[in-house]
Amino acid sequence: MAKIGVMIDNFFEDVEYTRPVKAFKDAEHQITNLGIKLSTVKSKKGTATVEIDERIRDSDYNSFDAIFIPGGYSPDNLRGHREAVEFIRNFFHTDKPVFAICHGPQLLITAQLIEGRKVTGWKSIVQDIKNAGAEFLDQEVVEDGNLITSRQPSDIPVFIEACLKKLE
Repeated sequence: MAKIGVMIDNFFEDVEYTRPVKAFKDAEHQITNLGIKLSTVKSKKGTATVEIDERIRDSDYNSFDAIFIPGGYSPDNLRGHREAVEFIRNFFHTDKPVFAICHGPQLLITAQLIEGRKVTGWKSIVQDIKNAGAEFLDQEVVEDGNLITSRQPSDIPVFIEACLKKLE
């Protein structure tokens, strides 16, 4: 059983949180929702809410086995907070798995973590990914070392499969 930290804020993409988190829980992994403040965050479409379990600033990145960053506007919100950028940077350097879907790589870009990596993401951030020095691949899932990225909601089944395999 892995302990997975989910970095999340308001206006996350509904199914990019709910479907992977359900799959992680079904596989008996523990989920801890990490946010800027202890609150309830709402999804972009309003079909889901998430209770923040721990503030990022109070969390020990070493206590997690993997980090998951769902898409939507959430990663863009998080990248504006120093503690979120530092947290993902510190965690990434432990070489433990990082899962990011859709706009999730935006947080990794701000933390300067994708240079020289193979990455995918939502079509509107392709140029950002390239400008950050990564090689953009237009594929359902891209795995590069400890990093697994995916493009969009239709890729979720393949993304979940890759993430669960990485956690074995």
